[in-house]
Amino acid sequence: MKVELLYFDGCPGYEDLRPHLEHLLDERGGVEQLTVVPINSPEEAAAHRFLGSPSVRVDGRDVEPAAATRSDYGIKCRIYQTADGLVRTPPSELLVAALDHESG
Repeated sequence: MKVELLYFDGCPGYEDLRPHLEHLLDERGGVEQLTVVPINSPEEAAAHRFLGSPSVRVDGRDVEPAAATRSDYGIKCRIYQTADGLVRTPPSELLVAALDHESG
């Protein structure tokens, strides 16, 4: 399983998410590679299909299922919808579901 964490420098969501994501990965084991991908320009954002920071992909698939239909790429903060409102990092439920789906 390959996990990518895409972000832009200075993103507060990235700083919050990285240790949490690393903890989830350590708990599960079996992750061949965690790749941290800095996005530094609009051109890189388009090339990486970057929907905002932070973004997480497991084996090339965004952890947010609705992301597959989006094309609003750019250097911006990403917001995730939860039952409790909007948050700046992918909720644990999305991360766990994506990790468990790909490992199972």
